[in-house]
Amino acid sequence: MSQYYKPNRKLDWNYGGPKFRLSRSKIALFLECPRCFYVDNKLGVARPPGFPFNLNSAVDALLKKEFDVHRKAASRHPLHEAYGIDAVPFAHADINLWRENFKGIEVRHAGTGFTIAGAVDDIWVDKKGGLIVVDYKSTSKDARIESLDEAWHDGYKRQMEIYQWLLRERGFKVNDTGYFVYANATKDREAFDARLEFEVTLIPYTGSTAWVEGTLTELKRCLDNDNLPDASADCDYCRYREAVDKVTEKYEKNKTKSLF
Repeated sequence: MSQYYKPNRKLDWNYGGPKFRLSRSKIALFLECPRCFYVDNKLGVARPPGFPFNLNSAVDALLKKEFDVHRKAASRHPLHEAYGIDAVPFAHADINLWRENFKGIEVRHAGTGFTIAGAVDDIWVDKKGGLIVVDYKSTSKDARIESLDEAWHDGYKRQMEIYQWLLRERGFKVNDTGYFVYANATKDREAFDARLEFEVTLIPYTGSTAWVEGTLTELKRCLDNDNLPDASADCDYCRYREAVDKVTEKYEKNKTKSLF
């Protein structure tokens, strides 16, 4: 059995079960494809996960350690200095819980009854007490990363907005503008020499959480419906399942005909 893919979830964790939680990634899945979301959260069969990117996880872990040094000292990080940001890492008793996968910042949403959670990478605080949501990203591209203007970056932006919404629901004052700390591994060195060098840039993003409440209402309506929702037109998983169903059905019919 694959160590990465366990398709069938125990009923307690499905919608209606006592352990059901609506994670940030599940909200993203609903926006990407309502059918995949429904099959996952109501019928209990999850999509195969993406392969784990251990290098990205290592960069995240090291950035957290680096910012934690300044959190403990209540001091500005060199990136704050370089980009003129008058803030320090937020020192809160629950910061490690908020950053832990499968735990994160939790909110009980009155309108739907959902427990909604998301694990943030970091939070800074300015001199006025406003919290700044921070998300770490890492990649390796030739060009310097200074903006998030590709269509697939929309998911990154919604991710940050969910974290902003969660913190506001918890009663915190949260700034509309958050930051992506982007680590880009350079490829212009003469040799590997058993190390990577990164250029780290800070990309501001002014988010809006206006979409969240309406999306949660739609999401609950989807789960409460007994009919499978339509698949998104550009969902490769649904297109694959449809193609497999057609070809296997045709194969079985042809095989049955050949017996007579």
